[in-house]
Amino acid sequence: MSSAIPSPPPTPTFLHLRTRFRIRPTRNPHLHRAAKLICASVLFFLFAAAFLLFLLYLALRPHRPRFHVSTFSATGLSSPSPAPTFNTQISIRNPNEKIGMYFGPIAGSVYYLDEPVGPAEALAGAFYQPPKNTTTIGGTLGGGQVGDVAAAGMAADQTAGAVAFRIELSSTVRFKVSTWDTHRHKMHVSCGVKVGSDGEILPDYKEKRCAIYFF
Repeated sequence: MSSAIPSPPPTPTFLHLRTRFRIRPTRNPHLHRAAKLICASVLFFLFAAAFLLFLLYLALRPHRPRFHVSTFSATGLSSPSPAPTFNTQISIRNPNEKIGMYFGPIAGSVYYLDEPVGPAEALAGAFYQPPKNTTTIGGTLGGGQVGDVAAAGMAADQTAGAVAFRIELSSTVRFKVSTWDTHRHKMHVSCGVKVGSDGEILPDYKEKRCAIYFF
């Protein structure tokens, strides 16, 4: 029995040769390294700029003024025809280290429940408050007749030992950093207070911080 003679391998064609010896372009390592360096530098500078802006914002961000009721007293709450008067002093604190504040005229009024018992009166004219400063404003509010329901409620609460009021302040404020001013903001302040049977503010409400709103 004769063994089969293997056939010779096929002769490569031109197409096979062209596919086998295809030349691919090589990357330029220097150009690739330069592109990476440029991208890294741009990202670093963007990050550094954002970080510096954030630090500047923290340093110059204006903090709200702080209002506290220093004194408050009420008279004429239980008279036959009550026309109560209220004497108050309110401290305003500018907590900023480098930012001054320009306040417009400040008007105040007093409410019992939701009824005004001390019509709006001017407590302070326009003024500038430098950084880290405390300013005290105050005056007398009320003096007008109140409704029967409010009069009866105030008299009953005074007999019980505590009458709750709400002081409302309205004004405008703008902040100043060196030669740069912000636009004027409308400001509303609400201070809850209680007086005892003698008409004087209760200890728990003295120097109590007021709520403040901007709009």
